[in-house]
Amino acid sequence: MPAIEKLLVANRGEIALRVMRSAREMGIKTVAIYSEADRNALHVRYTDEAVCVGPPPSNQSYLLADKIIAECKRLGVDAIHPGYGFLSENADFARKVTEAGIRFVGPSPEAIEVMGSKLAAKQAVAEYDIPLVPGTAEAITDIPAAKKMAGEIGYPILIKASAGGGGKGMRIVEREEDFEEQMDRAVSEAQSAFGDGAVFIEKFITSPRHIEIQVLGDHHGNIVHLFERECSVQRRHQKVIEEAPSAVLTPEVRKAMGEAAINVARACSYYGAGTVEFIVDHQLNFYFLEMNTRLQVEHPVTEQITGVDLVKEMIHIAQGEPLRFGQEDLEIQGHAIEVRVYAEDPTNNFLPDIGKLQTYIRPQGPGIRVDDGFEQGMDIPIYYDPMIAKLVAFGDNRDEARERMKRAIDEYEITGIATTLGFCRFVMDHEAFVSGNFDTKFVEKYFTPDVLKAPVPEAIEHLAAALAVQLLEEKKQASAPTTSADQSVTSGSMKNWKQRRWA
Repeated sequence: MPAIEKLLVANRGEIALRVMRSAREMGIKTVAIYSEADRNALHVRYTDEAVCVGPPPSNQSYLLADKIIAECKRLGVDAIHPGYGFLSENADFARKVTEAGIRFVGPSPEAIEVMGSKLAAKQAVAEYDIPLVPGTAEAITDIPAAKKMAGEIGYPILIKASAGGGGKGMRIVEREEDFEEQMDRAVSEAQSAFGDGAVFIEKFITSPRHIEIQVLGDHHGNIVHLFERECSVQRRHQKVIEEAPSAVLTPEVRKAMGEAAINVARACSYYGAGTVEFIVDHQLNFYFLEMNTRLQVEHPVTEQITGVDLVKEMIHIAQGEPLRFGQEDLEIQGHAIEVRVYAEDPTNNFLPDIGKLQTYIRPQGPGIRVDDGFEQGMDIPIYYDPMIAKLVAFGDNRDEARERMKRAIDEYEITGIATTLGFCRFVMDHEAFVSGNFDTKFVEKYFTPDVLKAPVPEAIEHLAAALAVQLLEEKKQASAPTTSADQSVTSGSMKNWKQRRWA
């Protein structure tokens, strides 16, 4: 199979830049696509060629599979890397790319289809004796029958959309009397979000941890795992902080999870980079959750502890090359933590806070990596995910990585919008995170907006007290006749105070 010469990145922002940088190091020319909102984006300026694919909404630009493929043909592109999100897990897109004679830097359409359905994925891995959470074996919409099954499984149970993720179509049901209402909501939300109202039921694992395993497979049947990532600090069922390795896995559990992840990949003849996700309980029992058939947002922490460039490996695999290392060649070196810097307001339920980056200064120094797609003065578009950057800290051990992350967060200067940096700094110092004794309910258990409210500096308090005394004296004097000069002094005092207070 000939080497890739020109690669189109069917994505935007930091992941487009990240893929292009590895491609450039391999001597591969790159093509960027962009919407009208991203005309001046960094990935557009970095690439060798760029083409506008439509208006800002993603369904009129980044999701136009046929248009993207047509541009590939026009520009002589011989491979497409989908990044993550958008079309990255769209089996029809992968199939169309392949049928057009263009290489898809990712898995087969068949693997994407199987693992894109949580129920189909469970059926595929069943013969490999992989631990599964107790639940229904197939999609269910009959509420009375579903309610009966929920009772047999035992509450609390989890209703989940079969066709999607990101917390959509997901409902935790604690009591039988709440089941029907939550079932209706889950089906409705799944239908709205994915066009498929199919849901399934499984036992809800209390105090769960979300731990995933990175895998790589080639076209020759070789599959390896690159250890785990701990992704339990989440808001709205979506990750905010990830680290590698996990602070709690024993070597024995790590080995067992790695072997299970490889078997999940074998179940769908997987090649490319993929991630097998598990739910882990407080006794370190693990259960297969799903497989993401793409590069993950949090892949940098794996790269930091293994020294493997996952994007380059994806390209080598797409070129038909066998894996360049075996399982025995891989080992964990050090510790890495990633925080996702979102344009969100943690004091307002993490709602997006779109605006202009009036100040944007990245942290630097030993062990710090910043993957982003913005610079000072740019706007955060309202049309896409509000992530500004991925901030990664690496150290010889977990404590060093955590202290470096704190230092990096303190150095990161962003004004003009609210961000999650303050929340991430709170997590780094929290006893539960420091000890490693946390789960997916970290935000629910420990975070309230009040913890991010900055205390009034002592100097300001003293100044306010002095002002109060001054104003009291001026009020007393006001009862006596005053000259225009007196009034000027009072007015000037207030003006000076305002200047000092908000400077």
